[in-house]
Amino acid sequence: MPFALLRYGLSSDPVKTPDFPPPSSLKSSYDVVIVGGGGHGVAAAYYLAKRHGVTNVAVLEKGYLGGGNTARNTAVIRSNYLTPESVKFYIASVNLFRDLSNEFDFNIMYSERGQLTLAHSDATVRAFRQRCEVNRHLGGRTEMLDRQQIKELVPLLNLDTGHAPVLAGLWHIDGATARHDAVAWGYARGAVARGAEFHPLTEALDFVVEKNRVTAVKTNRGTVKCGAVVQAVAGSSSILMSKLGIRAPIHTYPLQAMVTQPVKPFLTPMVSSSALHCYVQQTGRGEVLIGGGSDPYPLYNARSTLDLKEGLLAHAVEMFPFLANAKLMRQWAGITDMTPDYSPIMGRSPIDNYYLDAGWGTYGFKATPICGKSMAELVASGGQIPEIIAPFSLERFSRFRQINEMGATAASH
Repeated sequence: MPFALLRYGLSSDPVKTPDFPPPSSLKSSYDVVIVGGGGHGVAAAYYLAKRHGVTNVAVLEKGYLGGGNTARNTAVIRSNYLTPESVKFYIASVNLFRDLSNEFDFNIMYSERGQLTLAHSDATVRAFRQRCEVNRHLGGRTEMLDRQQIKELVPLLNLDTGHAPVLAGLWHIDGATARHDAVAWGYARGAVARGAEFHPLTEALDFVVEKNRVTAVKTNRGTVKCGAVVQAVAGSSSILMSKLGIRAPIHTYPLQAMVTQPVKPFLTPMVSSSALHCYVQQTGRGEVLIGGGSDPYPLYNARSTLDLKEGLLAHAVEMFPFLANAKLMRQWAGITDMTPDYSPIMGRSPIDNYYLDAGWGTYGFKATPICGKSMAELVASGGQIPEIIAPFSLERFSRFRQINEMGATAASH
């Protein structure tokens, strides 16, 4: 349990220390400028300061802390991916997530609930078995369940949906959730306490490039010199890269989700269907969260649509018929930067001191700790790529070494 919460609860007159200093002007120069104040950006600043002693760091955010995709995701944490490269990466992230509350002395409300992915065909069952073996071989806790075991785990689940009956399930014990805003705040508090600066309402507009190096970042609040730049702007990745002439196979799509009115607890694990392209989980407040695949066309706009909402709700009702009587409370969307192989881009760019953290699609939140740690190591070493992120380089597309994770989620493929 975080000691700060215990002290606050037992104190008769708790004094709250501000998490951040008052707004300040930008300095003329920084060793590292991080563009993007979401989970990845502030995590990189935190690990730069804590593990490498690099504290002259500015995190630039055009909105507010964690107000982009970090605030608009569904907070799922898991490591049951398809390829060995991805499984290793996300297992490392899960392991970091487990101890973040103690590391921050700040409760991120981490809850290990498990994730159940349903198989509706023989082909999917075979694919799940292979996926299960890859996960277990690399240290993940994943196993196959039959219909009876699924019924015992989720009694209210309809195993005979209109599309096809459920044949089996992939049970990922390590599946978890956490408060997305708490993760961002925990990293930001730790970074600022160690000397890094966070500048909201500060948009990176352009770059000054000399001899293939970014020497300054132009913002709406002035120009700042820099020793290195880390890009961590989620859905706007291709826009920022284009300012430097960097080409990448990234397309941006809206991704929508919604919650119902609160109901009594009935669902502990997260449940997703490979045939319905829909996932359902119940939040700590009792709301039923429903999500699915990205919109079918590129768009730089976080807006909700009626057609996708109707499709998702119909599929959710197939899985849990009683939800037909629930009232929908909220609907929202984020914008996701998708790559052709559904894997991220991390590492160096064609510009010598410009580092990429992009192409996360629907997987960004769950990678927050390990991505921040790896990107900090990359920057602090002057460009020496950590082994765990080496397979995710931009060059893999020109070398035809894609890491195909298109089937790694039951919602977005």
